[in-house]
Amino acid sequence: MTIRFDNRVAIVTGAGNGLGRAHALLLASRGAKVVVNDPGGAVDGKGGGHAAADQVVAEIKAAGGEAVPNYDSVAEPASAANIVKTAVDSFGTVDIVVNNAGVLRDKTFHNMTTEDFDFVVKVHFLGTAYVTHAAWPILRAKAYGRVVVTSSNSGIYGTFGQANYGGAKLAVVGFMNALRLEGQKYNIMINALAPVAATRMTESLMTPEVLDKLRPEFVSPMVAWLCSEQCQRTGDIWSAGAGTFARIEYREAEGVRIAGRAPTLEDVAENIDKIADVSASRVFRTSGEEVAAVVSGS
Repeated sequence: MTIRFDNRVAIVTGAGNGLGRAHALLLASRGAKVVVNDPGGAVDGKGGGHAAADQVVAEIKAAGGEAVPNYDSVAEPASAANIVKTAVDSFGTVDIVVNNAGVLRDKTFHNMTTEDFDFVVKVHFLGTAYVTHAAWPILRAKAYGRVVVTSSNSGIYGTFGQANYGGAKLAVVGFMNALRLEGQKYNIMINALAPVAATRMTESLMTPEVLDKLRPEFVSPMVAWLCSEQCQRTGDIWSAGAGTFARIEYREAEGVRIAGRAPTLEDVAENIDKIADVSASRVFRTSGEEVAAVVSGS
């Protein structure tokens, strides 16, 4: 089976370098018309320019594909909406949204300014919401859409010095969890990617040998599948890196039920090991399922 994206229009944010570039190139090579979005700033989001997006567009066109550049930031509603407008003006619609844009401003929380915290959250979390929000009415009207949000091991598991980045990266998972329920009846599938790759954000942390094994193009097949018509899964977190792919899920322990009276602080203290025991854990797909289980004591 060969998966293609002929007559599909894809937006890839932050596509001027690294993962976004790899995603855009793969989608275009399989027939997608691609909006290559990148404001051209540094890793911390400062500065800007057209060269990064223009270069990727040139690569796509040289290979026989179709693409247009866009230089807007995802961090403001109006500029994020203009990314979607570029897709509509250039290709008539949008079918696929890959939210990949990101910045880093790493510091320990003690030393981090609120400005650096807010900006990282705006790009990673609010930027994801802004771009998706602008595309959502189009996807609903055509009863088709594929949306990818980019999470991170920093949010799922934690990384020292990345309270802003990790917080935003787990926030997009919560965003996805709710939005999948709204999108299902409109054939809009939304999934989260937790990539491990050598990019401008990570290259200073790794040796050349490790960097070679973590090339961004080793992640993109997972993204392309999530963007395909063949993908009928929604609301999942997917790990991808170094040629390894896996699904990540959260599980809840069976827990301890205090019945027939009001629970006390001492009940929690005395049963904390059983409360924490996940050997008989369960997976819930909605908050309603979890609430029902708590109320019924099952």
